[in-house]
Amino acid sequence: MVVLAASICTKGGKAVLSRQFHPMTRTHIESLLASFPKLIPTNSQHTSVETAQVRYVYQPLEDLYILLITNKASNILQDIDTLHLFARVVSDICRTADEREIQKQSFELLGAFDEIVSMGYREQVNLIQVRSILEMESHEEKIQDIIARNKEAEAKEELKRRARQLELQRREQQKRAAVSGSGGSSYLGGGISGYSAVPQRFDAPEVPAARIASPAPASSARTPPFKGSGMKLGSKKTRQAELLDALGGELVSEELSAPPTPPITDPSPAPTSTRGSLPSITAESVHIVIKEQIDVSLMREGGVKSMEVKGDMNLQVSDPALAHIKLALPSPTTDFGSDLQFKQHPNVAKFVPGQKRIVALKDPSRAFPVGQALAVLKWRYAGRDESLVPLSINCWPSPSNDGTCEVNIEYELENENVTLHDVVISIPLPTGSYPSVTTTTQGDYSINPATHSIDWSIPLVSTVERSGTLEFTVGGDDASMFFPVRVSFVGRGSIAGIGVDAVSRVDGGEDPAFSVDAVVTTGDYLVL
Repeated sequence: MVVLAASICTKGGKAVLSRQFHPMTRTHIESLLASFPKLIPTNSQHTSVETAQVRYVYQPLEDLYILLITNKASNILQDIDTLHLFARVVSDICRTADEREIQKQSFELLGAFDEIVSMGYREQVNLIQVRSILEMESHEEKIQDIIARNKEAEAKEELKRRARQLELQRREQQKRAAVSGSGGSSYLGGGISGYSAVPQRFDAPEVPAARIASPAPASSARTPPFKGSGMKLGSKKTRQAELLDALGGELVSEELSAPPTPPITDPSPAPTSTRGSLPSITAESVHIVIKEQIDVSLMREGGVKSMEVKGDMNLQVSDPALAHIKLALPSPTTDFGSDLQFKQHPNVAKFVPGQKRIVALKDPSRAFPVGQALAVLKWRYAGRDESLVPLSINCWPSPSNDGTCEVNIEYELENENVTLHDVVISIPLPTGSYPSVTTTTQGDYSINPATHSIDWSIPLVSTVERSGTLEFTVGGDDASMFFPVRVSFVGRGSIAGIGVDAVSRVDGGEDPAFSVDAVVTTGDYLVL
């Protein structure tokens, strides 16, 4: 099956949208589409017509036609199935199948077409997988949007509050000036001296104690600048605490301890490092950064409830002479099968089925951008295969007859592609009970008073030291009190086995030196 192009045209043969999967000029594809309506026989039930060079497989789409242009050696049954998938994708993305709506959604449609057919060959995807690939939602972007909206709303509320306070202060001063002016008119013949006394009435609660001890005559006659009271600063801190709760603790705690004045200015949060104790990498002229995050929910009896791995590869070239390159990826050591989905940058060529995975630009004459990181590849896995879990956790509570419970917990590294650092396994404890640790083979442990749990910390888990055991006894006979177990770590490598074997020049010159920084982090790693 070789699909030359997928197109949407009018009944008269005018091209509305077309995606060519083989090199074809615009005039060529327009001439093919213009001749297509003339080939359709009247009162025919067939959905394909042929010429001496190509075959048209088509389907009416209200007032338009959606069609595939293939070579004559293509399997027509597979072509018809592919055409139906194209039609379902168009109906899913566009609200109505008219020319204006299709042109409006042209970018999304072209992206979906590329996911269905690559290099003229059908990809093994369905409508749900195409929809999932096109979404590619970013959790970090959502968090930043929420933070920005809350800061904007907070600033507006603060401005309204200050405006109300200024208005109340102005009315209070006018009221006091009127009362003082009527009482002091017999002494100085006017209300000016009464009005000048108003700042003294307001000065006492605002000036610090050190200044009250030695007041200056000039300062007593000057109205102090407006400052928010302590109660208002407390309300600002409450709004920040509510923001932290709404975001699930995503914000750094430095915002709560920032200086409270001025009330509108928010302090910049201190940058947090996600590398932990991972050793740093010296960046070469060609530097590749691979980031992966895993979210997994393991069942305490065994098995996986859900597992998701997301990753991306960023390429940064600092030398303009090395901008024309291509990256060779290693053969996968872990079989994720077709559940591991890849998405390339629009300017990066897709992988050729059955061949070595190469990351290179579609146009060899173009160069990668210099001095900035470019996300060239993304991948995602979602499944329930227990053999793909990088670190297995076995938590085994055994209640005793004396009201205590003996808990055995062990871990083992299952994926040799990664080396884990700063591993923390957190086991909840029954309320009011504290454990007595009998055995620990790796790392150390501590009690976390914030969560009332025992945190087992292992500095390094590798193929050399891949397992460990912790045993403790604690009061309580309910085994469910020790779940969920939470795991966090930062790792070196890639769970999906994505890396870079070699970097070579497109023109065949000497291979440049390159560096790879592959980091794995955890989202929600739980044993339920």
